[in-house]
Amino acid sequence: MKKKKVAFYTLGCKVNFCETEALQTLFEKAGYSVTDFDRPADVYVINTCTVTGISDHKSRKAIRRARRRAPGAIIVATGCYAQGFPDEVEAMEQVDLVVGTHGRENLPQLVAELEQDRSPRQLVRPYGDSCTFEMLPPGRRRGRTRGFLKIQEGCNQGCTYCIVPAVRGPLRSLPPEEAVARAQAMVESGYREIVLTGIHLGLYGAELEGVTLAVLLEELERIPGLLRLRLSSIEPSDITGELVERIIASEKICPHLHIPLQSGDGEILSMMNRPYTPEEYLYLVRWLRSMKSDLAISTDVMVGFPGEREENHRRSLAFVRSVNFSRLHVFAYSPRPGTPAAEFPGQVERAVKERRSREMIELGKKMAASFRRKFIGSRQEVLIEKVSGQDSQFFGEGFTPHYLRTRVSLDGRGRGWTGKAVEVIIEGEEGEFLRGVPLRQT
Repeated sequence: MKKKKVAFYTLGCKVNFCETEALQTLFEKAGYSVTDFDRPADVYVINTCTVTGISDHKSRKAIRRARRRAPGAIIVATGCYAQGFPDEVEAMEQVDLVVGTHGRENLPQLVAELEQDRSPRQLVRPYGDSCTFEMLPPGRRRGRTRGFLKIQEGCNQGCTYCIVPAVRGPLRSLPPEEAVARAQAMVESGYREIVLTGIHLGLYGAELEGVTLAVLLEELERIPGLLRLRLSSIEPSDITGELVERIIASEKICPHLHIPLQSGDGEILSMMNRPYTPEEYLYLVRWLRSMKSDLAISTDVMVGFPGEREENHRRSLAFVRSVNFSRLHVFAYSPRPGTPAAEFPGQVERAVKERRSREMIELGKKMAASFRRKFIGSRQEVLIEKVSGQDSQFFGEGFTPHYLRTRVSLDGRGRGWTGKAVEVIIEGEEGEFLRGVPLRQT
């Protein structure tokens, strides 16, 4: 009998992408084959995002696109937009099933029930204090060298602009023994690098006795065959001496931390309810660099928060410039219904936000280029993720431990390089890539 096909579309953060891979595995175990989203399928699963109004719009657009592609298919909307605004998603005539950000372990069975009765269903459940970690199967994709492992869920920080606590629920962690088992399975399936993800990753283990992120990292480092561990994002207040000592002492944990800033202006940080000042953030960065001078530090910066005057924006620009990040992710403030900031006075005009975004993005490009160029002439290890080229000209693409995308000139064959860790000499740069020549492979 011909296998049914399922297609996925993912918006938003690394946690969403990690969950999509898990849902793919869930459907494969149920007998489906995974196909591209732009191809005909029997089921389309859209993993939505609601971090901004643009994310909502993109989520709705993907849902409509799936229906146009296959008028008779079952359309499933899941993820943060579905969790936060279930009635709005259910009202879309294209949607057959709405589920949120938890309780998806039986999703293929729910789809099977819909095949018998095509009455649209909305099954989003509100979060309670007693909810547990969603135990989806670990996602494993063939040919991938870098995989994501979700180990933490939920957030309690209460930033005034953020809807995430409402759509992700309370803090909860994947038990450490399960995290290690899943990481081992990922390595056995071919992954060389594992990226640990979570909504509030630094609070991993907060509700478990004697468990911290640093303790888990030490356990994961012992896995044979694992080349690298990387942290996806960690809040400034969660960076402890124990964690830094673990990172510095490790040969597997990548020297790259993504530490969200959001604004370099103290007045705006206070209105955001962020639990630090610019001075405290700068002290943290200087401490980290005193421990490891070449540490890559990337960040998120928001522009156009309600009440942000031009002088606030200028102070934020100056602060970001003084920190000299390795990479900058810039986004404009977007009001989220139900959050305090959506009701704040002084909402910034769209044109002003767009101009401030361009200025911050341009600064980010300059800092990224400056950081990249520090590595020209050095030896770096590049984990090859894909190979392109033809005849005798092949190039491998991958990342260094500092999360620098690098293009490597390979010898006259294109096969067998994916998944290899190649030591290279960095000779220069090509656009946003570094350019390297291999010395050896492991």
